[in-house]
Amino acid sequence: MAKPQEPWQILVVGGGYVGMNTALHLQRRLRLRRGEATITVVDPQSYMTYQPFLPEAAAGSLEPRHVVVPLRKVLKRCRVITGTVGALDHDRRRARIEPAEGDPFEMSYDHVVIAPGSVPRILPIPGLAEAGIGFKTVAEAVYLRNYVLSRLDAAASNIDPELRRRALTFVFVGGGYAGIEALGELEDMARAACRYYRGIIPQDMRWVLVEASDRILPEVSQRLGRYTVDRLRARGIDVRLSTRLESCTDTHIVLSDGERFDAETVVWTAGGKPNPILAEYGVPLDDRGRVRSTVQLRVQGMRNVWSAGDCAAVPDVTQGEGAFCGPSAQHAVRQSRVLAHNIVRVLRGHEPKGYRHAYAGSVASLGLHKGVAEVYGVRLHGLPAWFMHRSYHLMWVPTVNRKVRVLSDWTLALFFRREAVNLGQFADPRASFRAAAGGAREPARAETVAPVATPESSSAPPDGPDPRPAAKRASSARKAVPAKRAAKKELPAKRAAAKATSGKAPAKRPSKAARKAVAGDEARSTPGSGAQDGQD
Repeated sequence: MAKPQEPWQILVVGGGYVGMNTALHLQRRLRLRRGEATITVVDPQSYMTYQPFLPEAAAGSLEPRHVVVPLRKVLKRCRVITGTVGALDHDRRRARIEPAEGDPFEMSYDHVVIAPGSVPRILPIPGLAEAGIGFKTVAEAVYLRNYVLSRLDAAASNIDPELRRRALTFVFVGGGYAGIEALGELEDMARAACRYYRGIIPQDMRWVLVEASDRILPEVSQRLGRYTVDRLRARGIDVRLSTRLESCTDTHIVLSDGERFDAETVVWTAGGKPNPILAEYGVPLDDRGRVRSTVQLRVQGMRNVWSAGDCAAVPDVTQGEGAFCGPSAQHAVRQSRVLAHNIVRVLRGHEPKGYRHAYAGSVASLGLHKGVAEVYGVRLHGLPAWFMHRSYHLMWVPTVNRKVRVLSDWTLALFFRREAVNLGQFADPRASFRAAAGGAREPARAETVAPVATPESSSAPPDGPDPRPAAKRASSARKAVPAKRAAKKELPAKRAAAKATSGKAPAKRPSKAARKAVAGDEARSTPGSGAQDGQD
C-alpha cells in the first residue's frame, strides 16, 4: 500500500491493556516526528488500570496511584482525548468523538483499533443495583477498602448485636480470579485490622463466597481449585458452590440454597461482558456481543478495522477449531504487540501475521504470603505461589516507573504493617463544606456534643445521672449558656440598685500600700515576734 501525501491517521478506541499497549508499540515503531502517522487515543479515563493489582490496592499493600498508568505521560507522541467514540462511519472513515466536556466533533481515520474492553455483567437480581459494589476500577477498590473498614468502625462503636452482625458480614458473588483475589486480600486485611478495634475479633466477622457453578477458578485444574476452596474454608470463609444470589433487598440476603441472613456489604465479581457500545460501531458481533476478529486481529470483512482483547472473539489456534482466546491480561498484552506490528506492516506494504500464543497458566493471590499458581502444568500454592504471582505481574506492569514504585511499596511492607485507616470521606469530600454552607452541623460532630453539668443547666438528681435522652440534655445545656451570660450582664445593675436602696456607698477596698502598712503594724505588735524574743 502506497504512502499517501498526508500522514496516516490511526484512531485507537479505548486506553486499556490493548489500547494503551497498541499505541505504545505504534509510537515506538512509526516515525511520528517525521510525519509518517498520527495516533489518537480516546478513553473515558486518562489512565490505564492494571487490574491484577486491584486486590492489593484494596488491601493497602499497594498505593492506588501505582496501579494506574497515566496515558499522557506514557504516550507522549500521541494525542489523548478524554471521552468516548460515539459512532464510526466506515464508508466515510469518520468517527464521532464525544469528549467528557464540550461539544462532540468528528475526525477522520485511515485505521481504527476497537478495544473499549468489557463491563461488569449485572443480572436482574432484586436489590443488586442499589446494594452491590463492583470490583473493576481503582475507584471501586479504594471505596471497598474504606467501606469494609467503616463496617469495623460501626461494629466497634455499637453494642447492638444485630447491628454488629449485619455490619461484620461480607458477601462476595463470583468465584473467578477477581472474586477470589478480592475476597482473599480484603479478608486478610480486615483480620489484621481487628487488633486495632477493641471488642472485635476475627471470629466475629463472616465472609461468604457465592458461586453458581460447582467449582471456583475455572482457569486452573480442578485439583488446584479444590485446594483453594479448602484453604479458604480453613480461614473461616463460608464457600457456597452451586449457589446463586436470589435477592439482596434492604441488606437482607437470600440464597438459592435457602440461606437467609443480613449483610451490608455485597461485592459483585460475577464476570463481565463486552462493552455495549460496540453495537454503535457497525462491526460484526457474535452471539456474546464480541467483535468477530481474524487470526491477524482484523475485524472480519474489514481491512482497516482491528480489534483485540476482552471485546474481541480472537481464534485460539493452539486449541483447535472453534476455540477463542480467553479474556485475560495474558492474551491482551501479547495481542496488542502483534496488532501494532501488523498495522505497521500494512502501512509499509507487507502482509500481517497471525496471533498465536499457548496459554501459559494462571496465578492468584489469596492474601499476604498466600496464593495458588499453575504455570505450564506445575502447581504451586502458599508462599511460592504468592511470590510467583507478584513476580509475574511485576514483569508485565507497564513502564519502568510503575515497576519501581510497586516494588518500593512491597519493600516497605516488609518492615511496616498495612495502615488500617478508613478514608471514607474521599467518596464525598464536599459533604462537610455543604453542611457548613447550609448552617447544619455534621452528624458525626453532633453525636459527640455532651452537656455541661452545672447547677444552672442540669436538672440531674443529686444521687444519679440524668435519665433524660442525650438530645434533651444537650438542648438544656445550650439553653443555659445564654441565661448565664444575661445574668452576668445584669450584675452591675443589681449592685447599683442595692447602693441606691441603702443610701450609702459601698466600702472601697484599701489600696495596696495601705494593706502593706497595716500588715507591718500588726507584725510589730504581735507577741512572740522575732524582735521581742531578742529583747527578752
